[in-house]
Amino acid sequence: MHKGKKTLQNKGISEDLIRHISATKKEPEWMLEKRLVAFALYKKVPMPSFGPSLANLDLENINYYADPGVAESDVWEKLPSKISDTFEKLGIPKAEREYLGGVGAQYDSGSVYHRLKQSLADKGVIFENMDVALQKYPDLVQKYFMTKCVPVDDHKFTMLHMAVWSGGTFIYVPKGVKVGQPLQAYFRMQRERSAQFEHTLIIADEGSEVDYIEGCSAPKYNFSSLHAGCVEIFVLPKAKVRYISIENWSLNTYNLNTKRAIVEKDAEIKWVNGNMGSGVTMLYPSSVLVGEGARADNLGLVIAGKGQVQDTGAKAIHLAPHTTSTIYSKSISKDGGIANYRGLIKVSKEAFDTKSSLVCDSLLLDNASQANSFPSVKNANDNVDISHEAHIGRIGEEEIFYLKTRGFSEQEAVRLVVSGFANPIVKELPIEYAVEFNKLISIEMGNTCENFKS
Repeated sequence: MHKGKKTLQNKGISEDLIRHISATKKEPEWMLEKRLVAFALYKKVPMPSFGPSLANLDLENINYYADPGVAESDVWEKLPSKISDTFEKLGIPKAEREYLGGVGAQYDSGSVYHRLKQSLADKGVIFENMDVALQKYPDLVQKYFMTKCVPVDDHKFTMLHMAVWSGGTFIYVPKGVKVGQPLQAYFRMQRERSAQFEHTLIIADEGSEVDYIEGCSAPKYNFSSLHAGCVEIFVLPKAKVRYISIENWSLNTYNLNTKRAIVEKDAEIKWVNGNMGSGVTMLYPSSVLVGEGARADNLGLVIAGKGQVQDTGAKAIHLAPHTTSTIYSKSISKDGGIANYRGLIKVSKEAFDTKSSLVCDSLLLDNASQANSFPSVKNANDNVDISHEAHIGRIGEEEIFYLKTRGFSEQEAVRLVVSGFANPIVKELPIEYAVEFNKLISIEMGNTCENFKS
């Protein structure tokens, strides 16, 4: 039994806190039991031994649950001004009015806004925050939540996520329904020394189609914060899902996110990821192709600046014949930033006639920055077509000189080259978001050109 509210004020994780979270949300007993099992596993498992150092991540002094203290609403005007103003500045209400089929907004550990267009609801589309979905559709959630796609014991941070998850997105698209307008959720981590563990669960039933956009941000504080969300996507036969994520966490944030899709017969998943914030990122969206003719495409762009280690990539697991995957990764390193590509292509002996290609392009803007590639191919089948390319380049004198002769300043010239390099990823975004993403890239470039040495 929970021993009062004092655990909310305490830093660190405990069984009392887990029971408090579950009781606050009025969860079924099976979810609490699943949380406690995960917590027991988490305490036994060491930190990851690969990738960037997590030595400065102080897990004992983080607030694992920060209730926004606001009931969820479907009317922006009913939100407290400190919350509504934050999302207004991010452009969420405007995007909803002009472009989106549905919007969810989370502030710290709780959802504060959720709304789906009536025309989509009439077709049977479900778009809820994850806490509400657990109450309304417990059988569906129990079947899919951290069972087959991302199992609880996958790694230390999925165990932590399962123990203290809160909020997130639940989407179900019925058979044959094509959602013509994107659905979006935006996650804002506002408090100092905080952590966010939203859970996204998408089920695209047979022959359905949906685009989902996820945005994330946090203000900068002096102490470390943690983001360890989880995304599970089930793409049933002949369904299509496009998942777009733009993550712009602050430099004090450790972004240790887990994203995975199970793709069935003749179904398709497309990942489009943009990462330009956080001090340390470890993120490798994975596609498990379990059905014949399944396809996965992964497009990623990262920007690593001063004090940043962006350790990102993708995984494609081919378990059925005639499956296809493409991975196109781009990174920009500046001001001493480190961009690592880390990925995997795995082909089982049953997955004959697999086609998989990987292209990794890196752009260095100065001599102090780094770009590294750690690709891995595990193939158990002779009847496959696998290709891998990696390129690392710098902005040269000729490009800058040419643009300057066309009337551009050196700063404008550098930004134009960077924009052109990023364009293959940016053009995959809906036009409204492509414009915003280009603005973010321009802001990230800042005064980079002042330190540019050709």
